[in-house]
Amino acid sequence: MSIETTTHINFDGQAREALDFWASAFGGTVTAATYGQMGASQDPAWADRIVFGQVTTDAGFRIMAFDVWPDQPYDQGANAFYVFVHGDDADEVTRYWEALSDGAEVRQPLAPSPWAPLAGQLRDRFGVVWQLDVAAPQD
Repeated sequence: MSIETTTHINFDGQAREALDFWASAFGGTVTAATYGQMGASQDPAWADRIVFGQVTTDAGFRIMAFDVWPDQPYDQGANAFYVFVHGDDADEVTRYWEALSDGAEVRQPLAPSPWAPLAGQLRDRFGVVWQLDVAAPQD
């Protein structure tokens, strides 16, 4: 038996833009369905909002996002979560970092750290905090 965890991020109208951005950063594919396509809301203002969305890559990366349900309170919060991206290839992690850095607030520059050959943290232009690092060599 196996289990996996997928980060699911809530938005209030920016889910499609965020999914497209993350797909460009990680080289993934967006799968998305709108409230209108799913018949989940009769309100025309909600027709193009995302009720289900995800980005997946051949390397196994997956992140999900949607626009919160009509009338559902929305508060992204200041520091409620971050997405952790951990890999063993410094070039690959650096590519992700560079892509996510577009319009981001860098909280910790991607650089050697006491626990990893490379580690960094940023808040992307959608307010999502990302921690990226490269696995330390095992003895």
